[in-house]
Amino acid sequence: MTAPTASILAQDLRAGRRDPVDLVDEVFDRIDAHDDPALFIRQTRDRARAEARAARERLQAGFPASLLDGVPLAWKDLFDLRGTVTTAGSAVLRDAAPAPQDAALVQAAMRAGLVTIGTVNMTEFAYSGIGLNPHYGTPRNPRAGGVARSPGGSSSGSGAVVAAGIVPLSIGTDTGGSIRIPAAFNGVVGYKTSTGHHPMDGVFPLSPTLDTLGPLAQTVEDCVLVDTVLRGLTAPRAVACAATEIDCVIPDAVMFEDLDPAVARAFDDTVQRLSRAGVRVRRIALPELFETAEIIAALGPLTSVEAAIVHETRLNTPDEARIDPRVIRRIRMADKMTAVDLSRLLSHRARLIAAVGARIGTSLLICPTTPSVAMPTAPLEADVEEFFRHNFRTLRNTALGNFLDWCGLSIPNGIDGDGMPTGLMICGTHGRDTALLSAGLTLETLVRG
Repeated sequence: MTAPTASILAQDLRAGRRDPVDLVDEVFDRIDAHDDPALFIRQTRDRARAEARAARERLQAGFPASLLDGVPLAWKDLFDLRGTVTTAGSAVLRDAAPAPQDAALVQAAMRAGLVTIGTVNMTEFAYSGIGLNPHYGTPRNPRAGGVARSPGGSSSGSGAVVAAGIVPLSIGTDTGGSIRIPAAFNGVVGYKTSTGHHPMDGVFPLSPTLDTLGPLAQTVEDCVLVDTVLRGLTAPRAVACAATEIDCVIPDAVMFEDLDPAVARAFDDTVQRLSRAGVRVRRIALPELFETAEIIAALGPLTSVEAAIVHETRLNTPDEARIDPRVIRRIRMADKMTAVDLSRLLSHRARLIAAVGARIGTSLLICPTTPSVAMPTAPLEADVEEFFRHNFRTLRNTALGNFLDWCGLSIPNGIDGDGMPTGLMICGTHGRDTALLSAGLTLETLVRG
């Protein structure tokens, strides 16, 4: 479903062509009509209407709180909303105490006048790239036809709610690809910020070292705008530049193995469009990617270690049996790791971040966001080994970027024979968010073709 972007809605709200309260009512009408009980964990209708009324007063007085005052958005259910339970997609937390206050980023959204519609579904404890949830159901991928397909994870509801045209914005988290994968699978834009770009206070953790957050939206411009207002800025720092000023590199390894034919074609076609427009695109040797994959395979995943710490009080208790066994299996990968393994892993990570940063410099790396399009979910639910095979493959490209501390952007760049979207990932080294978004503004039309 095509719906107005956040940018268009904001312009209409400021010009008086739209009313924030009417807009909220339209959103809830779309939720009711969409009829996917697995999409939202919780709808905050009273809160949304109160926030919309406050936005109406500011806009009518000519004093908008920000560039997006009155625009609705949804939150992944890792973000604390005052007075409600943060479930993190888990039955274990269903009856936990309500959050005493909003997460730091939710507070920033309130100051900007954004309207909270509710919290959307996700992979339990944010630990999967596929998006299945046995407790609250798996959100439908709106791009799929008769066969249910993966919405991507772990921000499954965030990708689906934007792709369905219900809200223009949803805020997710990304530890190994959890924003960019749902963006690619659902045919929307996803922006993974650099670590530390936004505060993580009040966000249920998976791996504090790797956890980041960011928006899923219909356009790069919308990602830029919401990032701007959540940081308390009055104008974007990211601005479109000339295509000839952009330098992109294509790595020679790992990220291009075992691609679906449609994904490979879409990437090659995108590269041709970029080159014709004057973007500098060159292929480089990046053996550190191979080394990164080999080191993680040999020593174990950092995410599992930190997740095991987060969930220490749930493991080896009756609560463990209430958690999705696929999630437990990934957390339990830490059982095989020693303190020496962890120390070596962190040492290698620091070295590889520096080495890759020196090799890439100010260039942006491009590759397919995922090796495949969204796959049918039934085989993954029926066969746990099939699930893990697809999960590992799906996370491969994005997770390398998390380990190497990159920021990243996924933009739709094609469809396969069944109409399922493919995605192009653009990555920058840590802290180059403004350069990444500026390039995204310039390249989006070219990428989409």
